[in-house]
Amino acid sequence: MSYLTTQPIDLMELAASITAADHGALVTFSGLVRDHHAGRRVVSLGYTAYRPMAEQCCGDIVREAEAHWPVQVALAHRLGDLAIGDAAVAVAVTAGHREAAFEACRWVIDELKRRVPIWKRERYADGTEAWVDPTAPSGIVEVAS
Repeated sequence: MSYLTTQPIDLMELAASITAADHGALVTFSGLVRDHHAGRRVVSLGYTAYRPMAEQCCGDIVREAEAHWPVQVALAHRLGDLAIGDAAVAVAVTAGHREAAFEACRWVIDELKRRVPIWKRERYADGTEAWVDPTAPSGIVEVAS
């Protein structure tokens, strides 16, 4: 299974891939490209990744969630250039009951953001660009012009 895609993410298709007759709960999360970050107007962004490592990390996260909670998990992260409003990432979780589905969904997106080597380069209205780095003091690393 591939977790990374250059195609638009269809949240309903992702959710449909894990439906089960004995699962009464479906929780989804969709992360959209927003028009601002750190007080700057974002006009677009691009995602890149070291694919083999990112795919492995995503698979690990899905397997860990499914081992910890009685759930099924599907996730997708988009690579390439995205516009404001595009879905950058989506997670779908089904379970017998809502509590496990909510807990697992939140855990999956948090772990994805923390562990998966996917990098975001933002383009700003003033013509500058920066790599988003949550470990940097400002949260971004400016790109030299």
